[in-house]
Amino acid sequence: MTINCQGNLIDISSPQVMGILNRTPNSFYDGGKYKTDLDFLNQVEKMLHQGAAFIDVGAYSSKPDAEWVSEQEEIDRIRPLVALILKEFPQTLISVDTFRSEVAKSAVAAGASLINDISAGMLDQNMLQTVGALNVPYIMMHMRGTPQTMASLTDYSDIVQEMNGYFSERIAAARKCGIKDIILDPGYGFAKTREQNYEVLKKQELFGIFELPLLIGVSRKSMIYKLLDIQPSEALNGTAVLHAVALTKGARILRVHDVKEAVEAIDLIAQLS
Repeated sequence: MTINCQGNLIDISSPQVMGILNRTPNSFYDGGKYKTDLDFLNQVEKMLHQGAAFIDVGAYSSKPDAEWVSEQEEIDRIRPLVALILKEFPQTLISVDTFRSEVAKSAVAAGASLINDISAGMLDQNMLQTVGALNVPYIMMHMRGTPQTMASLTDYSDIVQEMNGYFSERIAAARKCGIKDIILDPGYGFAKTREQNYEVLKKQELFGIFELPLLIGVSRKSMIYKLLDIQPSEALNGTAVLHAVALTKGARILRVHDVKEAVEAIDLIAQLS
């Protein structure tokens, strides 16, 4: 199983790690943590050294009730950071976390290799066509509504069946626009209650019907820390437990804040196969 990142075939038949790098002041865990170019570069170097195959750069927090950021501000945050990383670490495969086609276009022009869209093209009618023209891999996530409204949109009769219907439609739309490499993200924490998150995780292998790579993002999320009555800063152990479960149920990419521990989880689960 491979994806084509700017002419490089990346093998994800063995699970890989995507390290999170937020250039936002308000992300739920690490918002505002990195304040200078050196801070960002040090974190990228750390994640690459620990084994990250991808670095996922975001400039618009998608936490529930996240405040709105203008498209130009998002571009102004993303583009210089992509260029900065690639100047220092030229071989880095950068994923850009955005639901806006113009941000995607600007980021790929700066050297980004993948687009990670929480809305699967539902929040920008030009996104799928743009990604098809850019010829980069596309991560499409399941979500209802927007980050501002998703918490109220959790009424499902059969959540996994409805998610598979959603993915079926969005995959067809993406293929029609020429997108070749598609990665699916169940969207843990997005338009799902805590109980629904665990139901989806329990049945995660059912997304294998699409025969596409599965990206999992549970790192330090509220489905862990609220259940355990702790803070996000204390949720590393819980994250590692859910990573292990997700890997046994078909995850091919772990999107994480803590790369070293995720790589260790992959190495340990591999011994069971």
